Amino acid sequence: MSDPLSTLLVGRDWILADGATGTNLFNMGLASGEPPEFWNDLYPDRIRDLYRSAVDAGSDLFLTNSFGANASRLKLHDAASRAFELSRIAAELGREVADAASHPVLVAGSIGPTGEIMSPMGSLTMASAVEIFHEQAEGLKAGGADLLWVETLSAADEFRAAAEAARRAAMPWCGTMSFDTAGRTMMGLAPADLVGLVESLPHPPLAFGANCGVGASDLLRTVLGFAAQGPERPVIAKGNAGIPKYVDGHVHYDGTPELMARYATLARDCGATVIGGCCGTTSEHLRAMRAALEAHEPGLRPSLEQIVAEVGPFSSPGDGSGTDIPGATRRATRRGSRPRG
Repeated sequence: MSDPLSTLLVGRDWILADGATGTNLFNMGLASGEPPEFWNDLYPDRIRDLYRSAVDAGSDLFLTNSFGANASRLKLHDAASRAFELSRIAAELGREVADAASHPVLVAGSIGPTGEIMSPMGSLTMASAVEIFHEQAEGLKAGGADLLWVETLSAADEFRAAAEAARRAAMPWCGTMSFDTAGRTMMGLAPADLVGLVESLPHPPLAFGANCGVGASDLLRTVLGFAAQGPERPVIAKGNAGIPKYVDGHVHYDGTPELMARYATLARDCGATVIGGCCGTTSEHLRAMRAALEAHEPGLRPSLEQIVAEVGPFSSPGDGSGTDIPGATRRATRRGSRPRG
């Protein structure tokens, strides 16, 4: 039990992760189209405040501001050469905050997708993807991250590339995908496919699961899909705080702290061990989630009908398994590609 996540879980059956990165940075003044990773260097105090807000709200683990700090994404801003540097700084700032916390907190080095399509459908080769992820992994490791956190992926080969990069960096890692297309990832993977993929890797993640997507209800349905496969590894649930809506020219997520608190306890009953939020989730939501989880008595796995009644309708009748289910009354909204949360 030498890895940091297992150590944190000793004597516990859940931990609280963090919330959104993008949402909270936009609230701090990040402009649309501005790379949030640049703030690691330009406004380090704001990034410390971002991390500290999650810790103060009760998070046991937070993600670094490095979701898009890879050469492929940064080249869009003429900054491909800064991938290692910006990743390192993101982790260094996180290390400062975690080390000063009053309770044990893990720094999880966020690694998002490359933004390119893997071959043969696209031009990104496996070798190139591994190189891109490995550079970022080494930067996060140099900055003091406890583990890597690969998130919001949709392609199996890109997930494999990230796993190989973590192996080369000799780093423990966790991995999540976004099941935002009728219960599957954009590239067609169902929850059961991810369970099988995880177990096939030479360097598997400590924990795996789902993040982002199209709302808390859909994510809970995905977690049930994982649980049905009987995985032995901890399952991660990081759902959005409701559904995005445009209000006065800005994206607003309609999930209240009360809704996210109920989502958190349902996620626990669905089988999740690492529970947090994604887009729209603020420190206010996290405080409510922490309080709810601490007061929660574990129950039976909820039915799909219970999830709909308590958290809201699903975005599609399909859960990714090929079986249609009732309760889909709203239209799916595809997640944005930048930035996470």
